[in-house]
Amino acid sequence: MVTNDSVIDRFGLTAGQVVQEFGWDDDVDDVLRAAIEDVTGEELADEDYGDVADGVIIWWREGDGDLTDMLVDALNMLEDGGDVWLLTRKAGRDGHVPHAEVEDAATTAGLHAMTTFAAAADWSATKLANRPRGK
Repeated sequence: MVTNDSVIDRFGLTAGQVVQEFGWDDDVDDVLRAAIEDVTGEELADEDYGDVADGVIIWWREGDGDLTDMLVDALNMLEDGGDVWLLTRKAGRDGHVPHAEVEDAATTAGLHAMTTFAAAADWSATKLANRPRGK
């Protein structure tokens, strides 16, 4: 699958933004990564990036560890108002993470799933946002 403009537009990225990447491995979608870098004009920052990022992408697979911990760690490096995009393997692919598990981890981390869509041939993207404060 070639990442098209409508898919990359859904990430809401703009030129100059720093996007930190967690969970890179040899199974990530390089076309999607390149499209993100093309839009921002910046290379993806790795897990060791020592500054605040405008957005975060997390490649996550079943067996990668504790998703809640990863989300909390990612939030610590995120600019206020920045987006967290969780990329998980699609159903039927090795490493698929059920949506209920994503919802549970997000809720525990103080986030909730806003939207999910097919981002690449083997990956779905879920936007996670801060949970609204109670009234």
